[in-house]
Amino acid sequence: MYRSACRSLLVIVLTVACWAATPPRSTQADDNRWGFGSDVGFTAGTVDDTVFNLGFNLDYYPDENFSFGPMMQIAPIGNLFQFSLAGVGKYHIRLDNGINIVPFAGIGFIHNSLDRRIGWRQIDESDTSWYIPVGVSLEYQVARNIAMASTVIVNLHDVDMTPALRREDKTSVALMFGFRWGP
Repeated sequence: MYRSACRSLLVIVLTVACWAATPPRSTQADDNRWGFGSDVGFTAGTVDDTVFNLGFNLDYYPDENFSFGPMMQIAPIGNLFQFSLAGVGKYHIRLDNGINIVPFAGIGFIHNSLDRRIGWRQIDESDTSWYIPVGVSLEYQVARNIAMASTVIVNLHDVDMTPALRREDKTSVALMFGFRWGP
């Protein structure tokens, strides 16, 4: 009960923080160099198999084809609470037909907390590890500064839940769908 309340509070606080961190709209289009993205999807290959996932990113564009900023993924539902945060660099390949291909890579940390019952055993383990997200987004421009996106992320990390679980978690793959708001 206490863990569920803490997890819900953490999700709400992080969502409000992401919303508050979004800079106000500039009156001049040339001065706006910030973008924001939100995603929903699934992550496969975690210590709790496949889990529901939320993703958020904030991007600063020093150039039209390059952006960098924080990327956050949260798996708030079920037996596994997973939170990852990484600094990510992205290269935007803009095609003439309104489609963008955006490869990215970054580095940060991931925290896992697993709370489930297996037979007569209660597992309550957590671990924090380094985290390297590598992926690509395929974006379709709906308007000049709004795009629909689908993203595949290979998450590299070293989550160790032994001895409670007899396996380590080295990789997972996320498939996400969402929107991007850019300059």
